[in-house]
Amino acid sequence: MKLVIVESPAKAKSINQYLGKDYTVLASYGHIRDLPSKKGSVVPEENFLMKYELIDRSQKYVAAIAKEAKKADEIILATDPDREGEGIAWHVVEVLKEKKAVKATTPIKRIVFTEITKQAVQDAVKHPRDIDLSLVDAQQARRALDYLFGFTLSPILWTKLPGCKSAGRVQSVALRIICERESEIRHFKKEEYWDLHADFAKENNEQFRAKLIQVDGQKLEKLSISNEKEALDLKEQMQSKDYKVLSVEAKQQKRNPQPPFITSTLQQDASRKLGFNTKLTMQLAQRLYEGVNIDGTEAGLITYMRTDGVNISGDAVNSIRKFIEDKYGDKFLPKAPRVYKSKSKNAQEAHEAIRPTNINLTPQNLQGKLDDNLLKLYTLIWNRAVACQMESALFHIVTAKITSTDNKFLLNASGSTLVFKGFYEVFGLDDKEDDDKKLPPLTEDEKLECKDIEAKQHFTEPPPRYNEASLIQKLVELGIGRPSTYSPILSVIQERKYVYLDDKKRFIPENQGIVANAFLVNFFSKYVEYSFTADLEEKLDEIAEHKRDGKDLLNDFWTLFSSSAGSMQDVRITEVLERLDRILYDEVFAKEDKTCPTCKQAEISLKIGKYGAFYSCKRYPDCSFTLKLSTPEIKEEINAQAQEGTAPPTTPLAYLEDHLPIYLKKGPYGWYLQVGDNPKDPGFKRVSIPPNIKPSEINHEIAKKLASLPRKVGVDKDNHEVIAAIGRYGPYLKYKDKSFALPKDKDPYTIDIESAIWIIENNVTENKRTKRKS
Repeated sequence: MKLVIVESPAKAKSINQYLGKDYTVLASYGHIRDLPSKKGSVVPEENFLMKYELIDRSQKYVAAIAKEAKKADEIILATDPDREGEGIAWHVVEVLKEKKAVKATTPIKRIVFTEITKQAVQDAVKHPRDIDLSLVDAQQARRALDYLFGFTLSPILWTKLPGCKSAGRVQSVALRIICERESEIRHFKKEEYWDLHADFAKENNEQFRAKLIQVDGQKLEKLSISNEKEALDLKEQMQSKDYKVLSVEAKQQKRNPQPPFITSTLQQDASRKLGFNTKLTMQLAQRLYEGVNIDGTEAGLITYMRTDGVNISGDAVNSIRKFIEDKYGDKFLPKAPRVYKSKSKNAQEAHEAIRPTNINLTPQNLQGKLDDNLLKLYTLIWNRAVACQMESALFHIVTAKITSTDNKFLLNASGSTLVFKGFYEVFGLDDKEDDDKKLPPLTEDEKLECKDIEAKQHFTEPPPRYNEASLIQKLVELGIGRPSTYSPILSVIQERKYVYLDDKKRFIPENQGIVANAFLVNFFSKYVEYSFTADLEEKLDEIAEHKRDGKDLLNDFWTLFSSSAGSMQDVRITEVLERLDRILYDEVFAKEDKTCPTCKQAEISLKIGKYGAFYSCKRYPDCSFTLKLSTPEIKEEINAQAQEGTAPPTTPLAYLEDHLPIYLKKGPYGWYLQVGDNPKDPGFKRVSIPPNIKPSEINHEIAKKLASLPRKVGVDKDNHEVIAAIGRYGPYLKYKDKSFALPKDKDPYTIDIESAIWIIENNVTENKRTKRKS
């Protein structure tokens, strides 16, 4: 009898049907040993001895494997084809030897396959090899690095920053990425800019739109037109000109298909197109790989899902090309197979990309045989695999330059037409790619009539927060993490309550995450640097490739790291807080003055409490002022209270320059901002929140902006004031006890007195509530 050992029962069930009666297939149910979560599991002084222990849940599975191993004529290790799989195989052998469950004469063989099909499994059995100790060395070096980092830094965090739970070698870098993006958003200064578009008509009245790109020979950049006055001045000048076609350029543009999926791109597309988080995506992909029951037979539907190689085997390419030829015809098939190379310098290219094991098993064939989520993910993988070997899509692009006859203004118009679908035949065009813009036929020097000119206001936007897909993309770009680690990285930082996902599935750092990141960046900066972490990944790869010794890497790391950790023992908590205070204050308040906004008698400072860090007045408890570090926690509170209809939080969202606090409140007409604590205090006021802003979206910058209203715009010729404000029904102007709703293209924060007077004099949108009070 030959004993085959795999990780999972699903995989065991699939493989069992491909082997004869002489084989017994058992599952280890994942890793059977690990480093216990206690001090001393890795001993640097003993050449980094790793003291593994059997995992409790593995006891019965190991017992079953050992029982069969004693009777086996041959042991075949068929765990996954990566470092983790190699590590599991090595641990199984070590445990069997410890239990004396394997004879010295019993052959032990290692087989690998990247798809669970009859041919792949039987071919692997015919070509066994020994356990690759370099892969095992790399896997153990990674495990030791993670252990030494976490179990050395975590106690320091607990003692210096109560409330911060732990630190992880790669997870801490992911947290830093999220925190730095949040800082960018908080410090972002919005800038106004305008662009102008003109609607032109030919003699036959066919119309099209063009954008102003040049004035007096000077190219317009994004922020070149910075205010309404400049925009309206250009508009007025443009309206007095005659126009003609300066040039017309037509060209064909190819759009090539994307490579087949690797782990990171599958996770990104599943997030973007299906709304799956990384954990769900990998769970579903694991099931598709290990085997799904199709008409009574267990079938592995996709190749191994943890890979960063974009290549596909020659046989698979030939099968895909034949399918394309039969299904779509010769015109959709390139003359030669497409070959892809990874853009990542750290890609291992050892395994194939993720593809269906049988391209003829279409998503339509599996309707009703897979549950909805499995079918959605399989369809995504199948479409991408077929498309990657199809002909390019072809677009006809027309670009026209329009000029005023005096050459003062130059405009650009473009249109595109899909000429040949190519690979889009498989899954169609995205909305942003779809062809919905065409230009009428134009000829050089053709005269045009300018029908209308639109001056449109815009504001620059801060960089977006990371979601799971974009964070994985960033990690890949930086060379941090590997296919097997992306999903655990994202899970751990959420489980530790360092970050959370908002209702738009974007990462926002929580109070503890902000403090933990600030601590690591300032006291252990080297070890959360992107380049340092990426360099370690490369060195781990070199160990797997027989180019470096794992113990040497651990020794180099530990020599410096242990010294850095040791130097922290004598640093007092007060010193830690003082340094973090200087860094974090600007993140919370975005101003220099640290005077307590409540008592105005002392400064506020960073404190550590039972539940982590917070700001409070130095006169506490005589002064009760406190403030959390992160608005996200306030946002969560707001969301919960909005659901329950309870009272809003009393923690200020922000402070005005005169130290007046800004609170978010809920009244009979909905949410509003209150400036100040007491209606009798100077500066006290209440400000309505516009309908287009959700309470949960209000950060300290938005709060300060809203609280700047009502705003005095200016006075008319008779010295009557014009006030801009926001009420229950949106932005409006108040003038002589009358109110005028602002048009949608006008902003109460930036509107000037000339525009305001024009709206009032023309009675453009007079509000019915003429007796309205501010």
